[in-house]
Amino acid sequence: MNVNDPQDPIEAVEVDEPIANRIALPTLETPTLTKAELAELLFERLGLNKRESKDMVEAFFDLIHATLVSGADVKMSGFGNFNIRRKAPRPGRNPRTGEAIPIKARNVVTFHASHKLKGVVQGDIPPEEDFE
Repeated sequence: MNVNDPQDPIEAVEVDEPIANRIALPTLETPTLTKAELAELLFERLGLNKRESKDMVEAFFDLIHATLVSGADVKMSGFGNFNIRRKAPRPGRNPRTGEAIPIKARNVVTFHASHKLKGVVQGDIPPEEDFE
């Protein structure tokens, strides 16, 4: 079947409604909130100018980054915790070749959502006005 082939016996049907409204296709991409969007929200909600909003978002992430790099955990009440976890060296395997390779010891960052955040996301707890 070729929709561009005039000899194809399938008839075209005129539809006023876009296809996205007629069928629900699963999306592979999850909606994402970016730093730029966070800065825009600060600008809109708090009345900061755009430069201050951008600087505040950058400073927030710089503080979290520096704290984690120093080896300390970051705890945000009502949101969750970022923790540094030390992983020991272990044997691994190259999935393409099957060759055994050593995996070095390393530090990894983990995030554990708070019970409050989990409840709000699950719909078990109504969001407070702070979470609009």
